[in-house]
Amino acid sequence: MEQAKIDRINALARKAKTPEGLTEEEKHERALLRREYLDAVKANLESQLEHTYLQRPDGTRVPMKKRKD
Repeated sequence: MEQAKIDRINALARKAKTPEGLTEEEKHERALLRREYLDAVKANLESQLEHTYLQRPDGTRVPMKKRKD
C-alpha cells in the first residue's frame, strides 16, 4: 500500500476525533481505505507464511500448510 494512502487514513482518523467529525463521504472513503489496508496486510502475511518451514525433531524441514477449516 502506498504511503500516501496510509497518511490519508491517519488524517481521517485524526479528523474523526475532532468535534466536527467526518462527513458521510469521508466515512465511506475511510472504510474503503481501511479495507484496502487490511487486504494488503493479510496478503503480506500469507506470502510470508508460504515461505515459512517447520523443522521437525529429526532435522527435516516441511513447508507450512494452509489449514482447512
